[in-house]
Amino acid sequence: MEGIGQFLPFILMFVVVYFFMIAPQMKRAKKEKKFNSELKKGDRVITKSGLHGKILELNDKDQTCIIETMSGKVKFERSAISMELSTKANSQD
Repeated sequence: MEGIGQFLPFILMFVVVYFFMIAPQMKRAKKEKKFNSELKKGDRVITKSGLHGKILELNDKDQTCIIETMSGKVKFERSAISMELSTKANSQD
């Protein structure tokens, strides 16, 4: 019993770190992956760098998409599309 008592603070610290840091990060990554997989042609998106556009093509092979902007077409990785900014922009329309 004495051995477990020594490690109890470390175990409690790990549990707290898991529930306040690791679990929310995993949940966020899962939501982001779902968002990226549900993208479709015609969706209005904003990239993490701030570029606004509309999806013209999606390529599942290399996880890229072609976005039409006011100045032309640009090819981006799907991971460069911001879930938060795109969702917020689409809810304001």
